[in-house]
Amino acid sequence: MIRTDWSDVRDLLARLAAEPSAEKIFGASGHQWLLEPPLTAAELAEVEAQVRVELPSEYRSFLLEAGRGGAGPAYGLFPLRRVEGRWRWEGDGATLTGLDTLAQPFPHVEAFNPAEGLPEPPDEDDYDSEEAFFEAAEAYFEQHDAVVFRPEHSVGLLYLCHLGCALREALVVSGPARGQMWADNTADDAGFAPLLGDAGRPLGFAQWYRRWLDRAAAQLPAGLDA
Repeated sequence: MIRTDWSDVRDLLARLAAEPSAEKIFGASGHQWLLEPPLTAAELAEVEAQVRVELPSEYRSFLLEAGRGGAGPAYGLFPLRRVEGRWRWEGDGATLTGLDTLAQPFPHVEAFNPAEGLPEPPDEDDYDSEEAFFEAAEAYFEQHDAVVFRPEHSVGLLYLCHLGCALREALVVSGPARGQMWADNTADDAGFAPLLGDAGRPLGFAQWYRRWLDRAAAQLPAGLDA
């Protein structure tokens, strides 16, 4: 069973931070194993009133018990902050979260790729001049990006972290896949897909976060003793 209370997380992170070799784990240089303070219940109520949706329970409890962002998968969890009286998530790709459309259902339950069916990009060998090729490529990618990066593809997705190279992971907060973690690999023309556990089932926030903790500990020479 996946543990969904977070009373142990800060201690685990402190023990990871104390291990010299932990600084070499992917993403650690960014988050440094630190969590920002948790939200108060009143602050969380403000957030949910602003985005007009109750956040999935596992992430909700993390915000209240563990922290509002910081140490986490890849380069860390995007922190949730109040800026000029409005709450928002901050980080590389956090603005992909449509704060005004989080309550709209994310309609998918299976992987989908907006780039599927699009023509192949132009081949330079098919053009008589470099200028003609660049014009064709510019026109192609303008059309490609208008299809692949439409904001409608990510309604109901709360972006929580980035893996570099414009690859991100997000929590579905509304729709039939609510509570699941999904990958946004549109930067690689690979589309969107649910993140799966070892049994092939979609990961929720708690399993996703604790899998990261377990994998981080497993990279230490002696693991992380209980």
